[in-house]
Amino acid sequence: MEKQNNTLGRRKEAVARVFINKGTGKIIVNGKDYKQYFALIYLQNQVELPFKTIEATENFDITATVKGGGIKGQAEAIRLGIARGLVQINPEWRPALKHVGLMMRDSRVVERKKPGQK
Repeated sequence: MEKQNNTLGRRKEAVARVFINKGTGKIIVNGKDYKQYFALIYLQNQVELPFKTIEATENFDITATVKGGGIKGQAEAIRLGIARGLVQINPEWRPALKHVGLMMRDSRVVERKKPGQK
């Protein structure tokens, strides 16, 4: 059995654990196919973007578990986790992924409510 890459991706409040294996291009999110989990085409494209960038769409199987945040934050957290995992597999892919902006974490969170403010 091959070594399994395990990476973490975050965006805002969403946290994604991403497991990458050699495979046929299957992507599973929280036990469902990613096209079922992310019904919008835009979000499906966000999840696929790291593979399209390095032109390795059919080479890896992805299993991801996501918690927190909204559906868009979850998709982009998975995108970051996949990009980080691909860099672990082959560091030469980093410049291409970074150029597209896939290696950056979006750390914005909702500001807390302060006393005396609306």
